[in-house]
Amino acid sequence: MLKLIEGLPDNVLGIEAVGDITAADYHGILEPAVDAMIERHGKVRMLYVLGVDFEKFTIGAMWEDSKVGLGRIRDWERCAVVSDSTLIVDSVKAIGWMFPAELKVFSDAEIDDAKRWIAS
Repeated sequence: MLKLIEGLPDNVLGIEAVGDITAADYHGILEPAVDAMIERHGKVRMLYVLGVDFEKFTIGAMWEDSKVGLGRIRDWERCAVVSDSTLIVDSVKAIGWMFPAELKVFSDAEIDDAKRWIAS
């Protein structure tokens, strides 16, 4: 499931991935939150935490992830991905050049750095 992270600045959308992430998580949590951020600020700054409780993305979730990123291509400003998963880190680094905004990867231990960077 995807959970909203509370306590971040108003211009930062925080999302935590827990367990298996499905297309329904994108439809019910991420997409409405991204739309609300665009409505309030015109751009999206997102902190995306895929910590120790994250298991995997379903195929449907991966498809929705690409639609959210590319479907709002001009609306992204920054994205901080926090994970110690080698698969996640390597994937973000491999395809990050396609992301339409600043993108930076942080380890789980660097979450405070990620929060500072995404808000600055």
